[in-house]
Amino acid sequence: MDADDLEYVLGVHEGSVVAMADGYARATGRPAFVSLHVAAGLANGIIGLLNASRSRTPMVVTAGQQDRRHLLQDPMLSGDLVGLAKSAVKHTFDVQHAHDLPLMLRRAFALAVQAPAGPVFLSIPMDLLAEDTDVELPARSVLAPTGPATSLDAAADLLAAATRPAIVAGDGVGREDAVAELVAIAESLGADVFHQPMHDGIDFPGRHPLHAGALPPVNSAINKALTGYDAVFVVGCHAFMPHHYSPGPAIPHTARIVQLDSDPGEPGRNFAVSLGLVGGIKLSLAALAPLIAARVSTEDHTVEPRHESRWTDANSRALAAYGPAPFDPLAAVHAIVAGLPEDAVIVEEAITSGLLFRSVWPMDRPGSLVHTVGGGLGMGIGAAIGTHMGDPTRPVVAVLGDGCAMFGLQGLWSAARYRIPVTFVIMNNGEYKTLKDTMDREGSRASEVGTYPGLDLSPTRLDYTRAADFFGVPAFRPTDLASLTEAIAKSTTSGTPLLVDVPITGHPSH
Repeated sequence: MDADDLEYVLGVHEGSVVAMADGYARATGRPAFVSLHVAAGLANGIIGLLNASRSRTPMVVTAGQQDRRHLLQDPMLSGDLVGLAKSAVKHTFDVQHAHDLPLMLRRAFALAVQAPAGPVFLSIPMDLLAEDTDVELPARSVLAPTGPATSLDAAADLLAAATRPAIVAGDGVGREDAVAELVAIAESLGADVFHQPMHDGIDFPGRHPLHAGALPPVNSAINKALTGYDAVFVVGCHAFMPHHYSPGPAIPHTARIVQLDSDPGEPGRNFAVSLGLVGGIKLSLAALAPLIAARVSTEDHTVEPRHESRWTDANSRALAAYGPAPFDPLAAVHAIVAGLPEDAVIVEEAITSGLLFRSVWPMDRPGSLVHTVGGGLGMGIGAAIGTHMGDPTRPVVAVLGDGCAMFGLQGLWSAARYRIPVTFVIMNNGEYKTLKDTMDREGSRASEVGTYPGLDLSPTRLDYTRAADFFGVPAFRPTDLASLTEAIAKSTTSGTPLLVDVPITGHPSH
């Protein structure tokens, strides 16, 4: 390549490559570039593109179309690339002329970072790249950040007048580095702060005395949690994205809603708002904070530890569950947390174990959690690699469910090739526990008889140390929780990748 400032990173599967780009873009705050191979390669990468779209990750993605000179004959490797990509990205370009490619790339990068950020796709025929054309590469554009929203005085009036306010911190807060500004507003109001359901990052410090935990991904449960608050400030939250259906609205009718987002299509999209604000989240919150502070008395609101019992109870239960392998899942994640350095970045794709992990991990430092609300399994390994490549100054630990890891194992090849010092921790219960739990909750016949067809990964527990060895990654299986804690602590300073296969108990048998 002629561009000395670009590093071309290889992967053996498109799903892993897109996940790596996702992690890299989030770590750097800049759009990533991904090159996929033909129609089938694009199809392999679509799960990652769906995740990136949901998580608002900016990236530009290209795939090679077949040679146009025989495209009409439906040659092998051809396909409707634009049609394939369209539902998974925010915009597509079908490039037909070499002289158009530079301008289309410029537009693609600009669109990728515009709110709502997300992936943009270009289809490029292979023969087009062989064309000679005079192209003057344009200079980089410097764009001013989106300014603060208007009507902030009205928002301050409404929120300061509330007798019992609440805040819902969405992932836009973390993405736009606005956690400190939101903390200032919450403390002025004395407001309980909820994370959005299934949040992708840290949008409010987990151990802050006003933090009330994450809202559940069910409208009826969200409604219940917010009932009793007379004003709710929803910040940087893409609706509430419920997972399990329930009738009725997520927002109680008795609450007045102020909604702030950098995406002009978000305020009022899924529920009525008393005031919708559009602007840069960080700048808007920074301007709103002194307006609220001037309207409230510090004697009216005291910041007291209202929710500390959530942490103390979870830690007590975890310590009480310590024992030999296979480990209790809560005890296992507690042992992992005990080995983490303070500046670790956690890539979490562990579903049921992930919820337990969040219950005992402080989640105080912004930028320390990478997750996806996209729902496409297999992102964790690749995203962890990309996260470290984007910011090699911080140790990265991926906490993965064994089912999730099955979808992204090919990423270990890249970890080995580039010696990426990520610790991959696989919570190995040998089953898709979340689906069994769902069937139990819904009262299925399978739950009644204790048989869950297709939800066990194998007749015996899969050995992920052998998978790691196949790709050239060192591996370790702990036999006690002290060795698990020690392995995590040592691996984060080793300078090489490590896979830790953690045997845990699974779904209780009937």
